[in-house]
Amino acid sequence: MRTPNERKGVARVEFYRAARTAARETLQSPLDLPCAHAPTMFRRHFVLALFAAAALAFGLDRHARADPAAPVLLVVGDSISAAYGLPAGAGWVDLLAARLAAQRFPQRVVNASITGDTTAGGRARLPALLARHQPAIVVLELGGNDALRGGNLASTRDNLAAMVAAVQRTGAKPMIIGMKVPPNYGPTYVREFDALFAGVAKAHKVPLVPFFFEGFGEKDEMFQADRIHPTAAAQPMLLDNVWPVLRPMLGIPR
Repeated sequence: MRTPNERKGVARVEFYRAARTAARETLQSPLDLPCAHAPTMFRRHFVLALFAAAALAFGLDRHARADPAAPVLLVVGDSISAAYGLPAGAGWVDLLAARLAAQRFPQRVVNASITGDTTAGGRARLPALLARHQPAIVVLELGGNDALRGGNLASTRDNLAAMVAAVQRTGAKPMIIGMKVPPNYGPTYVREFDALFAGVAKAHKVPLVPFFFEGFGEKDEMFQADRIHPTAAAQPMLLDNVWPVLRPMLGIPR
């Protein structure tokens, strides 16, 4: 068993080995040979850039090799959590994983969100997800597409309740993220849709984020051209809406 200092030393060795390999392979490439004759300042910046790239690759590799024994935080959502229309790594779930790591929480995030998914779809695929990942926490972010399709809200409620119950049967802790629909759906539909998330959360005694888009839902500039999916700038707000509800479920940092 290595001491913390020994582990840090091994990590530094791995990093510099990766950096040297990246530099050697790049400088040996015919396309990059002219760099050897570039001015000194350019070569210095070039080498620094190589080390930065190696650092990024090393960090991504370590993230990919996350402790398989770490408790899993499973996100089951639709396009909002699947980061539709955003660059890789820019979604709120990615920001959540980064925050957990920065604050030394042990949870490993698994994002099982699918663009276009509904509560019916989530209910159908949830058993396999639970069996495969054996999560400690499950974040349920579904229902928005049910409303967009004018779905029967009784079915949405039943599906959401069934997913919560399935999570609880495994011993995991579920959390619900609520959504709202615009007024043009009609006052009755709007009221019933809003109430179904709170109703399921109360009936099953689970934490609830009342409105995922709280604080920016009426700001057009925070949405992509389709006026449905939040921009990259809105992703930290999504995380900040989730965090106060999620944080008490995480336990104590390492």
